[in-house]
Amino acid sequence: MILLRRTDSEDPDFQAMVRLLDAELAIRDGADHSFYSQFNKIDKIHHAVVCYENDEPIGCGAIKAFSNEAMEVKRMYVSPAGRNMGTASRILGELEGWAAEMGYSKCVLETGKRQPEAIALYEKNGYHRTPNYGQYVGVENSVCFEKTLIA
Repeated sequence: MILLRRTDSEDPDFQAMVRLLDAELAIRDGADHSFYSQFNKIDKIHHAVVCYENDEPIGCGAIKAFSNEAMEVKRMYVSPAGRNMGTASRILGELEGWAAEMGYSKCVLETGKRQPEAIALYEKNGYHRTPNYGQYVGVENSVCFEKTLIA
C-alpha cells in the first residue's frame, strides 16, 4: 500500500531519503556536486512529503517559498525500490496540491542535465523549460522548469 505523508525537514524519514539522494547526486554530478549542494540544505523546510510503501519510506520531495506566487520544488527522490511505479509523480502531485492550497499559482524547479529521468518526469507532469533563474543563471548543467497550478 502506498501512502503519502506531509511533514517537514525535521522528519527522520525525510532526512534519510535526502541522504540517499545526496549520495546518488554526488556520483552523478561529480565535481559539480559541491556547487549544487550549497543550494540544497534542508533546514527550515516546512513543506515536505514522504512516500511509503508498506510502511517503508521509498521517496520524498519538498517545496519552499520562491516568490509571492511560486513555490520551488526541492529534494525530489525515489529509492530504487520505489521507481517505475509512478511514485515520483504522486509525490510531485501532492506537493503541487499543497502549494495550490496555500494560494501559490505556480511551481518552479531546477534539475541537472545529468538527470534525464528527472527531466522526463517534469515534462510528463506538465512542466515547461524556462531560462535558468537565480543562482542557476549561466550554469551549463542546470535545467529550470515552471508549471502553472490549477486552483
